[in-house]
Amino acid sequence: MTSLHNRHINPLILANLNGKNWGLTDYIKRGGYKSIKYILEKKITPEQIISELKVSSLRGRGGAGFPTGLKWSFIPREISGQKYLICNSDEGEPGTFKDRDILRYNPHALIEGMIIGGYAMGITIGYNYIHGEIWEEYIRFQEALKEAYTFGVLGNNILNTNFSFQIYAHHSYGAYICGEETALLESLEGKKGTPRFKPPFPANFGLYGKPTIINNTETLASIPFIFLIGAKQYSKIGKPNNGGTKIFSVSGDINYPGNYEIPLGTPFSRLLKLSGGMRNGKKIKAVIPGGSSSPVILGDVMMKIDMDYDSISQAGSMLGSGGVIVINETRCIVKSLLRLSRFYYLESCGQCTPCREGVGWMYRIINRIENGNGNLEDLNLLNSIADNIQGHTICALGDAASMPVRSFIKNYYEEFKYHITNKCCLVSDNL
Repeated sequence: MTSLHNRHINPLILANLNGKNWGLTDYIKRGGYKSIKYILEKKITPEQIISELKVSSLRGRGGAGFPTGLKWSFIPREISGQKYLICNSDEGEPGTFKDRDILRYNPHALIEGMIIGGYAMGITIGYNYIHGEIWEEYIRFQEALKEAYTFGVLGNNILNTNFSFQIYAHHSYGAYICGEETALLESLEGKKGTPRFKPPFPANFGLYGKPTIINNTETLASIPFIFLIGAKQYSKIGKPNNGGTKIFSVSGDINYPGNYEIPLGTPFSRLLKLSGGMRNGKKIKAVIPGGSSSPVILGDVMMKIDMDYDSISQAGSMLGSGGVIVINETRCIVKSLLRLSRFYYLESCGQCTPCREGVGWMYRIINRIENGNGNLEDLNLLNSIADNIQGHTICALGDAASMPVRSFIKNYYEEFKYHITNKCCLVSDNL
């Protein structure tokens, strides 16, 4: 299948945005809705669309990095009846703030991506589940929906074809656990947001018991650009098995915190330079590369790593949501871990005993160490608790709480030991 254009813009999703040009008219000027028009006018088949996604090497941008084309192929299209496409905009991972910028500055890219997804999977209804603590972005998305309906790319008989697709925005209550896809489904159905046992998986038994595909905001917003520039060209922007651009939310001890969209495979050193380098000329100490749940990496090691799923995995961590937290030499590692552990302790839904009891236990031990009351046996105890949580819960929150504990102790054991032995920080902590 040919593309509309034989070129690409870098960045893609965040290209030429100024905070005011989020609306329909400006989106069309940037090539918006050409992809869905092209697909419908050329009568591109759903099979061709999914094949193109596989060629593009687009992987889920929400955390797991699962191939999008493969995920879309799981939907049982031969089964009659209602099916659903859900956009997971419940962005609650500490250090991650990219999806809200897509909703704020380029909501029509997300809408078009959902429309293409609906067409490819034989789905007629989509929901955007938006995090409860970002009200203005929810309103912005509602306004964009109205524009899309008026323009004729949403609703019944889109662009005078027999394809119909509706999108509804749902404002959640801000619980971190609802970012887990089955907890999101429970919440969307009006129930308490607690994860479901799997199998059955959402592709077979999802919203209201119907086949459902759930994708992240950035994943769906990437779809139109694949058909604008061509799947092969999109894949070449990144590297093998890591196609396209990725938005990284960079925060911490850097000069210019913010969202940076770069090709996958870009060296971390380049990303650090884009974000202004280390603040006040301090030395880099540690990097959390993919949101708070991803294992920490030593600063000097991170400077040699590329920003893609495979490279980060080989370094012992995860690209995850793309929330890059940079920590400098003045920060106390124990206090940093304490803050992360407190978050997971507060956000656990309490359904699984290992998570409900273990995450709180880890937090209290780390708090004890931070306040000068720890002992060296606590480090082995923390690792033991983490081992008994990880892989023993219904959802991945237990893993998310355990991996930082294990990686912080592994990479900064001497600092923990100093903190326990001397009852104070090894470094001059300026928090």
